[in-house]
Amino acid sequence: MSGLSRGSDNAGRHPPGPPAADAAQLRSIFDALLAHHGPQHWWPADTTFEVMVGAVLTQNTAWTNVEKALARLTQRVPLAPAALLALPEPELAELLRPVGYYNVKAARLRAFCRALLDADGEPGLAALGTADLRRLLLGLHGVGPETADDVLLYAFHRPVFVIDAYTRRLFARLGLIDGDEGYEVLRARFEQALGPDVPLFNEYHALIVRHAKDACRSRRPLCDGCVLRGGCAAATPDPA
Repeated sequence: MSGLSRGSDNAGRHPPGPPAADAAQLRSIFDALLAHHGPQHWWPADTTFEVMVGAVLTQNTAWTNVEKALARLTQRVPLAPAALLALPEPELAELLRPVGYYNVKAARLRAFCRALLDADGEPGLAALGTADLRRLLLGLHGVGPETADDVLLYAFHRPVFVIDAYTRRLFARLGLIDGDEGYEVLRARFEQALGPDVPLFNEYHALIVRHAKDACRSRRPLCDGCVLRGGCAAATPDPA
């Protein structure tokens, strides 16, 4: 197995950076995915705040459901923190019904809006360093590492690599990670291998999601014709 998945995971220490070969391999995978799928133009939103709302709402649901909820919200009020907070929480929850867990997500979205206003809005958050902004986000109700990093990367253009279930599935099948490593361990390894590159991280994460949905599915992956098949340890054999 590649050095990408190895190294000490001792608490309080970053895992050692992968060898240069791993960086080249990750770039090769990115190039293959980009050539096959084309640019993904993520994150699909008109404003920075819409990116943040989408990141909160997309937890445990499909993006099509988030789009439905955003459409319901914008038909009712302007998509802005004060306007969302002015809605009674039960009404906000009802508008969020398409995303599932709508009562929970209404509470999370209100907490996010309050924190944003308390920080003097988007300029206040943007003025924070990446580490401080990440700590603030992780301190919010219902915001975990993946959601925080979605906001950091796509709303504030910070060089953080988002780790999600698609990333684990794809790179575990390729034999580059075990798949059960801690979130921060994997994030550090990808960031160290690729170097701080916001456009690359943005496009890479989007391509991973696209490929995992189209080909490297959780059940019955479509290995035939997969652009990464030649280097995949888990690819099904060609039919006889």
